[in-house]
Amino acid sequence: MDPNNPVIKLCVEGMRAETEGRNEDANNLFMQAWEASTDDYEACVAAHYVARHQSLEDTLHWNQVALARAEAVGGGERVKGFYPSLYLNLGHSYEVLGNVAEAKRHYELAAERVGDLAADPYGNTVRKGIEAGRRRIRMMEQP
Repeated sequence: MDPNNPVIKLCVEGMRAETEGRNEDANNLFMQAWEASTDDYEACVAAHYVARHQSLEDTLHWNQVALARAEAVGGGERVKGFYPSLYLNLGHSYEVLGNVAEAKRHYELAAERVGDLAADPYGNTVRKGIEAGRRRIRMMEQP
């Protein structure tokens, strides 16, 4: 990601606000990033962060928007590494809303894309999230 991109800068500021416990400020910064986005790539990134501070239903919506915008980019290296996280977040949204079948489907899609993740702390966090989601779904499916 380009650290000089205005949308990325707003998302970084939003993450900083979030880690400082300023969730309202974080949400405002993520919404500013959404409003400042000028293409599908920037909109994908912004929607991914906007989803963090919404109701359960709105979180699902914003996760769907993020995925749709990633798909609109047309693939390639710019969004390749986002897919595992996008599918993970969709899986979690469906899970908390009680749609186990869609949760499982999206966790499996995420698992299929783990090879696109870097071997770094972010990639490791996403990998762990995918495995935790898949484990929870397996437990739900047990009689």
